[in-house]
Amino acid sequence: MKKRPIPIIIVSVLFILVGCTGFAYHVKELSDEPYETIWVLFVEILAVACGILLLFRVGRARWLAIAWLLYHVIISAFNSTSEMTAHIAFLVIVSVLLFLPVSTTYFKVKAGT
Repeated sequence: MKKRPIPIIIVSVLFILVGCTGFAYHVKELSDEPYETIWVLFVEILAVACGILLLFRVGRARWLAIAWLLYHVIISAFNSTSEMTAHIAFLVIVSVLLFLPVSTTYFKVKAGT
């Protein structure tokens, strides 16, 4: 399989956009709370890296994406129920998209074949 499946493209672009947008939004908070903001910026960079790795057919990036979303579910549990519910919904949708048969086949086939 040489073509990227649509579910992989959707999730990859989503992670790249969310990471870039989150980074741009939170970078202005660097002077207020530098230690907390550095962690948030790292998590946003991780989202961008995850999206790029998914595009480059790195199988472990699927688990990184799920871990990234699970982290947000846990963090949002301390905020509000609606926020946590939204993150759980995203987690389920992304997990399904990343482990569809077409997506699994894409990651099993070596890049050179």
